[in-house]
Amino acid sequence: MKKSNSINIRSLSDIHRDHDLPAPQHPLISLINWPKNSTPENKFTGSVLSNFYRISFGIGLSGLSKYGQCHYDYAEGGMTFITPNQIIGKCSYDFAEEWSLYTLLVHPDFLLSYPLAKKIKQYGFFSYNTNEALHLSEKEKTTIETILKEIEEELSNRIDELSQDVVISQIELLLTYANRFYKRQFITRKSINSDLVQTLEDILDDYFISNKTLNAGTPTVQYLAEKMNVSPSYLSDMVRSLTGQKALSLIHQKVIEVAKEKLSTTNLSVSEVAYELGFGHPSSFTKLFKAKTNLSPLDFRKSFN
Repeated sequence: MKKSNSINIRSLSDIHRDHDLPAPQHPLISLINWPKNSTPENKFTGSVLSNFYRISFGIGLSGLSKYGQCHYDYAEGGMTFITPNQIIGKCSYDFAEEWSLYTLLVHPDFLLSYPLAKKIKQYGFFSYNTNEALHLSEKEKTTIETILKEIEEELSNRIDELSQDVVISQIELLLTYANRFYKRQFITRKSINSDLVQTLEDILDDYFISNKTLNAGTPTVQYLAEKMNVSPSYLSDMVRSLTGQKALSLIHQKVIEVAKEKLSTTNLSVSEVAYELGFGHPSSFTKLFKAKTNLSPLDFRKSFN
């Protein structure tokens, strides 16, 4: 295997050393406020298997990252979130004349014994692709930067028996605001996202019309996300924001819609309908149909007739 394809598991000390930064004050958490005479670009070859939650907030940067094979844009101010055990490829940046970048690295062990250790896994934006970054208004940028400076101050000057409590409360506040701002982003970009919902519906229509179900089974959220070039988490959150439903619920809705058509217009048995819709077992189809309509497929056919 070539060295350039190697995977490097880096500690916080390694990461700081890679970028000629001072050693971190704590082995499990670091907030890097990148100095103007440095560069966030990796100086080593190969990819990194990150063992940390990585939260980035930048202004005046854009570029490419192998993470998600996507373009990211901090030109006007934005945030990205990466969960542990993600492989991060070499990044390249374009810098505006005035730029800034904060990178918060948090090892999961830092959160142990705190409720945030469990809660942080519920934030879907840690699974978004880089092209699904959070874009911030001027007021939102000020809010985020204020919290990051509080964390920076705590880690730089006040490490004592209460520092961890204070820092974790600040991280939780940061994530709460990020969650709020993402919900705002879904609303303010509603026209764009509405087009995605229409595209999703078109993809589902094509899936059933072309009988892909016979070979591939019922469509999945992963399949739809790949077709729409977004991450499954972003797709689910976007659909929930716009429709109040999960993406999987929309798939089930389409399945029931097609099932009703087949039950009412053909002489196919319930088992044949189930197989045509991609179910390996008719009982699974019957269970879903009854859960969504309060009728079994046979009872629906009888009531229709």
